[in-house]
Amino acid sequence: MKTWHHADIQSMQQRYRAMFINSLSGFKSANLVGTVNSDGVENLAIVSSVFHIGADPALMGMITRPQTVRRDTVNNIKHSGFYTLNQVSEQMVHAAHQCSARYDAEVSEFAETGLTPSYVSGFSAPFVAQSCLKIGLQVEEIQLLEINQTELIIGKVVLVQTDEMAIEPDGSIDIEKLGSVAISGLDRYHTTKKLTRLTYAKPDSWPEELTFSKD
Repeated sequence: MKTWHHADIQSMQQRYRAMFINSLSGFKSANLVGTVNSDGVENLAIVSSVFHIGADPALMGMITRPQTVRRDTVNNIKHSGFYTLNQVSEQMVHAAHQCSARYDAEVSEFAETGLTPSYVSGFSAPFVAQSCLKIGLQVEEIQLLEINQTELIIGKVVLVQTDEMAIEPDGSIDIEKLGSVAISGLDRYHTTKKLTRLTYAKPDSWPEELTFSKD
């Protein structure tokens, strides 16, 4: 097994280093962020930096890239205060990946990729109709991370749409039943296969497989 030290990593060619470092965090969720600008142009961007922050209140975080170039998604979120997260399924992979292309601000990724915008009454940001798990969020806080000029966007979950068949009796969502894919690195997409569910870990007992009755 080879070891790379900090100096070795820093000496890598820039693009090679970006691919290398982006792969270190392993499998991540694949989401399309839906927004709309002040002129009504709908925007989609694919992100793999979404994570859980808390359940009460229900908060999710997302890291965005530095504003070294125009970032339509970030600008739209700051303008409107609302955005959507739409999990990517296997059937959406090619269209979702195309959303990472640098289209002009007046061009909608929905139109360019064939994905369909959908709206919920009272919520201003567009959802992706083809997604099996849609989350509507309202901005609660945006923090600039001084260390690398990325931004942490914290959103409050105000709306969720998914198929009830994926909801377990304990409230957990079986993402695999929805056909959601994962991302590794910058361009690898993966389907998943569940190994097991385990009972709550306690110091005096070893975890057992957790199953639910079909009744």
